[in-house]
Amino acid sequence: MKSVLLLHGPNLQLLGSREPEIYGSATLLDHVATVRKAVEVLGWSLTDMQSNSEADLVAAIHDARQNHSAIIINPGAFTHYSWAIHDALSAYNGPIVEVHLSQPLRRESWRHVSVVAPLAIGTIAGFGAAGYELAVSGLSHYFQSQH
Repeated sequence: MKSVLLLHGPNLQLLGSREPEIYGSATLLDHVATVRKAVEVLGWSLTDMQSNSEADLVAAIHDARQNHSAIIINPGAFTHYSWAIHDALSAYNGPIVEVHLSQPLRRESWRHVSVVAPLAIGTIAGFGAAGYELAVSGLSHYFQSQH
């Protein structure tokens, strides 16, 4: 059975109340429930984690090397500068999908760089809550193409 690790970075526990005009009204729990439903339809399992701590996210990625078939990650602000998360992801040998609720390229210029994107099989940005379902669909297609 496939197992997906869903990671959320800093401040994403505030989804639903923080800048809803940018991030929408869905809460973090809503997004996790969406992904859980999508992976369960495929017969997969899901582990989710949100942390404001770079070290905690790195540790979860290290653990994923032994325990998860894929990673879906919304790194939040760590997207743009966390070389520690980049290096942890580079040591992971499964597919990674980067998700952003908003489109970083339509926002401040400092958001235009992702240190995660070069390691991902795909980046989904700007589709709001639907981005998570698109990530699961992308992983499904990826795994089907590997057989």
